Amino acid sequence: MKKILRNRTVLGIASIVLSLIICFGLTPLFNQTISEKVSVARITENIQKGELITSKMIEIVEIGGYNLPDTVLRQEENIVGNYALTELHAGDYVLNSKISSNPLVNYEYLTDFDGSERAISVSIKSFAAGLSGKLEPGDIVKVMASDFGDIRETVSPAELQYVEVLAVTAGTGLDTDEYEIDQEAIEKDKELPATVTLKVSDKQAKLLAEMEAKGKIHIVFVYRGEKENAGKFLDEQMLILSENEDQEQTEKNETDAINQDETQENNQEIEEEVEVSDDDEEQ
Repeated sequence: MKKILRNRTVLGIASIVLSLIICFGLTPLFNQTISEKVSVARITENIQKGELITSKMIEIVEIGGYNLPDTVLRQEENIVGNYALTELHAGDYVLNSKISSNPLVNYEYLTDFDGSERAISVSIKSFAAGLSGKLEPGDIVKVMASDFGDIRETVSPAELQYVEVLAVTAGTGLDTDEYEIDQEAIEKDKELPATVTLKVSDKQAKLLAEMEAKGKIHIVFVYRGEKENAGKFLDEQMLILSENEDQEQTEKNETDAINQDETQENNQEIEEEVEVSDDDEEQ
């Protein structure tokens, strides 16, 4: 019985000591950590995407440092002279992922071409023909044409089953993703797209130009999502183009062979006629 009471006494004393350590040791340390202030940079006015950041656009303020991400920039010299990669609004903290030391290139999607690819814009002749304004850069689409040619048929070329959208441009000449989104804007006042710029091969570009001139182009949505999955559609399209080129080359070789045979036959007939003519003259 005494042993049990002694154990309880020891446990009680240990609990009291532990409580004192927590109350007078750990708790003040935790509170100190929470209340610790750090200096960070904060935006003082709205900054547009691509705009050069100057010293008047930011201020240094002190805030609680608890749970503050390491990506928040704290020193003015790390921000001033850089360019905004996205729109920054007054009151925002500056993350290192939102600024760049290099100026943004207008229409950057045109800078990664390797010489084998082409970019071509086609007109959206009606609201419905351009997917009712829902297209976005990176979408995979199919291109069709109605009222095409003299018999005004609808065509859907195999060469244009999977095509990447580079940009959707309004009548003002600005890409639709360059407009700042205003949640209070009236729906009817939104600028509707006038053209779609597509990334294609030289053969596809010629086909699109013909469809633009002889018919009414319609854009059919196929896929929007992960770049890796989008690449699978584009790889499939490249396979189709390659097969068509092989078939065309085979047909061309067959035609050349037929023409060559006909030429040889004609030459042979001419030679025979010349020989007969020479024999007649000798007689």
